[in-house]
Amino acid sequence: MNGPRIALVAGEASGDLLASHLIHAIRSRQPDARFYGIGGPKMQAAGMEILWPAEMLAVRGYAEVLRHYRKITGIRRQLLRLLRKDPPAAFIGVDAPDFNLWLEQRLKRSGIPAIHYVSPSIWAWRGGRIRRIAQSVTRILALFPFEPPLYEKMRIPVSYVGHPLADVMPLHIEKQAAREKLGIDVARGPVFALLPGSRQSELHYMADTFIQTGKRLLVRFPQAQFLVPTASRETRNLFEAALWRNDAQNLPFAMLFGHAPDAMAAADVSLVASGTATLEAALIKRPHVIAYKMSPWSWRLMRRMRYQPWVGLPNILAGRFAVPEFLQDEATPENLAQAMGNLVNDRDVTRRLELLFAGIHHTLRQDTAEKAASAVLASLAYRQA
Repeated sequence: MNGPRIALVAGEASGDLLASHLIHAIRSRQPDARFYGIGGPKMQAAGMEILWPAEMLAVRGYAEVLRHYRKITGIRRQLLRLLRKDPPAAFIGVDAPDFNLWLEQRLKRSGIPAIHYVSPSIWAWRGGRIRRIAQSVTRILALFPFEPPLYEKMRIPVSYVGHPLADVMPLHIEKQAAREKLGIDVARGPVFALLPGSRQSELHYMADTFIQTGKRLLVRFPQAQFLVPTASRETRNLFEAALWRNDAQNLPFAMLFGHAPDAMAAADVSLVASGTATLEAALIKRPHVIAYKMSPWSWRLMRRMRYQPWVGLPNILAGRFAVPEFLQDEATPENLAQAMGNLVNDRDVTRRLELLFAGIHHTLRQDTAEKAASAVLASLAYRQA
């Protein structure tokens, strides 16, 4: 077993999936490559040796981070010592920038190629972090086409690899097939999907607003149906509690476990909390409205750091306000219901959005795992040369 040893760190389910595809792609070209580090079950199934489980890093919110700070930094220092003592051929940090950039900076100083997979969102906020990235990484693997110019300007090596969602999502999804799969009565009125977020904190700030939006849409469309996919038992419980709190428990809100892509494919219009779900909505090519709310303190902080007029990924990729966005105080039930209702009846806008989203899909569909594997193996070859 004389193949290259590659260390990886992924801290969340999305990173676990991304890294597992990368491991398979590298192994297809370099069967004797070995992988070890911090990862999840998918990385382990792909053949990686797990030194610490990824769930130990999957901590969100300032209070949670502070509570687990000592444990997380202890793991990071142990891993740094291990990698310096017995250097791998390369280190790949998959997302988790707050954990990985610290590690990458020190490994790069030790002469170990430090590759960061998934660019931090310097294009949305925390743009000053690009200087730290320049000091920390040997190469960035970027998912979006607007990211490489930002790094090239700072002379940071970067490879555009596309987005894995664009690879796995079909180029065309039939609305009728999605409705049949979910058992929707197509003879009734319009179908709306409500996606208030996958985190409990997002439900805390948005569940009431999304439900009140649905109640207003029912006034305008009395035969409307609503699909509400939830990511976990906890988020489902929070949404159901909000239904009772808003006297909406008897309204036509169909709760789903998972099935977010199916719900958006079946819907005439979706209301989506800003995040990766907005990219899914664009790749499914359905009209949607973007909304996001957070604590007033966090909003003031983020607004100062923000330097783009758009927050939703479809708008950033389009370079314009193609999808309606309502943030914080503007994310009122009245505004959201009005925007969603307008999209239901506007076939011209719907068609233009479909064409725009199809263009985005083709741009992002790059066979991401293969391109990322090529960039990693090129870094190894460069070092060996």
